[in-house]
Amino acid sequence: MESSIQREEMEVDVVIVGGGSAGLSAAIRFQQMVEAHNSKNPDNVIEPMVVVLEKAAEVGAHSLSGAVMNPSALNDLIPDYAEKGCPIESEVTEEAVYYLGEDFKVKAPILPPPFQNHGNKIISISKMNRWLAEQAEAMGVNVFAGFSAVKALYDGDKVIGVQTGDRGLDKDGNPKENFEPGMIIKAGVTIFADGTRSPLFKRVCEKLDLRKGKNPEVFELGVKEVIQLPKGRGVTGEVIHTAGFPLSKGVGGTFIYGLPDDQVIVGLCVYLDTADPLLDPHRELQRLKTHPFFQEKLAGGQVIAYGGKTLPAGGWYSMPKLYSDGMLVSGDAASMVDVKKLKGVHLAMKSGSLAGETAFEAVVAGDFSEKLLASYDQKIQNSFVKEELWQTRNFHQTISKGIFFSAPEIALQEMFGGRAFSDNLPIEHKDYETTLPVLDVWGAEGLDHKKNQLPEPDNKLFFDKLSSVYMTGTMHDEDSPNHLKLQDGSICQDVCHPKYNSPCNHFCPANVYEMIDDETQQDKKKLQINYTNCIHCQTCDIKCPFNNIDWTLPEAGGGPSYQIL
Repeated sequence: MESSIQREEMEVDVVIVGGGSAGLSAAIRFQQMVEAHNSKNPDNVIEPMVVVLEKAAEVGAHSLSGAVMNPSALNDLIPDYAEKGCPIESEVTEEAVYYLGEDFKVKAPILPPPFQNHGNKIISISKMNRWLAEQAEAMGVNVFAGFSAVKALYDGDKVIGVQTGDRGLDKDGNPKENFEPGMIIKAGVTIFADGTRSPLFKRVCEKLDLRKGKNPEVFELGVKEVIQLPKGRGVTGEVIHTAGFPLSKGVGGTFIYGLPDDQVIVGLCVYLDTADPLLDPHRELQRLKTHPFFQEKLAGGQVIAYGGKTLPAGGWYSMPKLYSDGMLVSGDAASMVDVKKLKGVHLAMKSGSLAGETAFEAVVAGDFSEKLLASYDQKIQNSFVKEELWQTRNFHQTISKGIFFSAPEIALQEMFGGRAFSDNLPIEHKDYETTLPVLDVWGAEGLDHKKNQLPEPDNKLFFDKLSSVYMTGTMHDEDSPNHLKLQDGSICQDVCHPKYNSPCNHFCPANVYEMIDDETQQDKKKLQINYTNCIHCQTCDIKCPFNNIDWTLPEAGGGPSYQIL
């Protein structure tokens, strides 16, 4: 069918893939440079065309983050953001760190430096990105929501644009009555800002070998809820981080952020290079709320929103090459997250801004070569992006040994700028390679172990996974192609289920994967994929022990609809 499709072509100066913090910052900074140029050169006015492609039905619908933001990049990009109505929920007013045992808590007597948030802002990233889109559009940027970039276009090894996805295909990939072919968008510069584990940028990296000599990518999975407390119970601006309970087989932590109007965000992040085949972050988030400390904080609360996403955790040594002929990459797609501080929004915004500056320089020069675009890398090197990520360049490699085992070396890294006993520590595995058999991790009890039991749902504070997914607002057309590509179902049935108890049934925060009875084979189970539940976290693409699932882009406009997270 592909050869018979007539596709509309559009020529632009810059196409930005992803309408999140990085992509929108790139667009805004580019337009600022255009305006400054035209003001200084009234006889040489330029009007380049910039397009931002966002796969969600609206900007912000797929945006999820930890929600405490360092405002440095926002200050640089839009100094008068307060006057322009930027949706800041609160300043950070109170801070604390606790270690949680099964039924006790111990408060850190001194606030560790990574958790010092004085001067930072509590935000909803979905609200923030909608506001950034408004600023960009007011400057003349074309923001196209509901358009996914599914293929990069090349002239040899030079990126010359992207193709957007077809819409209106049925389950078998045949055109329906509402079929709309994707567009060809050709550009001088393509900026990839399409987030964690982007299937598009993953293929670009493979073709252009952008990860040569780099540590493998590793990831965390975060899940969080917004909880409405009774009137007068909330503490606006409160930021609390905890370690310990409920995690026992993996490395991670939890957080509480106080919002206005007696709302709180409660979340949990865990590294995906755990050995635990039964890792279930949604279940662990529910267990967290059974702790006496959380029971007291959340008494009378009602969960009103839920979401989940992965974030890159490898740091500086896992970052790809940031430029090539005709392209740049920024934000989460470039592994720019400070996992020690659980912060990436300001790094996404700053790297996006610097990508926008570099794209402007290329457009003015009419030169989209790797040689010119290499200046982006130097801009990153001279910015706080390098400064902050360099401080945490060995953090994941160390902390993955366990919080207590790694504590002395982490302390030395804090003292000596990211270096301890040695530097440039390798990551010697990919996340899917670390999973061990259930018997090795949990013994004969397996899923029956008390730590693997979901608290009884009450549909107020505690929920089963499917009920939580309902609160994400996720929608996909049921008569559309399944975007979750299973390579070999016999592996799930014959090897993965008996040995690992089907990890995808547990780690997926959206109940997408289920082992059900196989009516064609007695005493056998088969994998059922409920792809319309998918909230686009891409964990399955990362953590399947056999690397057996390929997360591809679904029809644009589908997925979660985050509003307040």
